Order: sequence, then C-alpha cells, then structure tokens
Amino acid sequence: MINKYCRVKRENISFVQFILEAYEGMATISTIDSREALIRVSIMPDFISEISDVLLELKKSNAIEKIDDYR
Repeated sequence: MINKYCRVKRENISFVQFILEAYEGMATISTIDSREALIRVSIMPDFISEISDVLLELKKSNAIEKIDDYR
C-alpha cells in the first residue's frame, strides 16, 4: 500500500471518504486525527495513477490539502 496524507475540512471528511470508497478496491481512507481533520489514503500500487488523479481533483475543488510528509 502507498500512503498519502491529506488535511480535510472537517465537514468534508465524509464526502471525501464516499468519493474514494466509490473506487472500490483501489484505496481505503482512515481518519488519523478527527480534530485536525487529517486523513490517510492507502492506495493499492496498481491504482496509484487513478487515485492520484482523484486526489488532484479534490485538491482543485479545495476539498483536501495534500500533506507531503507526515510523521
């Protein structure tokens, strides 16, 4: 699995989760910190391109903010 971390507006967590889960079997989403609205998107390696495109569109619509390094 390839993990990407994103910050989401708290009111958008469910929306982002539903969008990504619609791509069944390609990725899963976990809430890391609900107070900070931080999520982890775990992507199956074969689908990195498709899910990266979805994340880019979500970023363009201001639904998410990608975090390059989270520890």
